[in-house]
This record gives sequence, structure tokens and C-alpha cells, in this order.
Amino acid sequence: MAEMRRDKLSIYIPQEKLKERPIERLMKLAKDKDRSVNYLVVKAILDFLEREDKGR
Repeated sequence: MAEMRRDKLSIYIPQEKLKERPIERLMKLAKDKDRSVNYLVVKAILDFLEREDKGR
């Protein structure tokens, strides 16, 4: 089995969540904040992990 890369991530958005327009909303937020979509996603993931780690 190939080694898993640890510097890239791809996500699948379930069909039932597409109606919430997550990609479009994220792109608008990135533009409004003058940040990249990647920056916002990484920040959201790290913030989530920090909250979860504190809950342990």
C-alpha cells in the first residue's frame, strides 16, 4: 500500500450538504477576508482540533 501523503487533503461534500452551498460561501468569505480558501480551511480545521483536544 502506498504511503499516505501528509501535506495534502481532499474532501468530499455529501450531496445533501451541497444545498447549503459550502463552496460558494467559502469562496465569498475568502474574498471578503482577503485570504485564500486554503487558509480559511486550514484555520477552521486547526481551530476545531484545538477545541476537541481541550474537551478531552
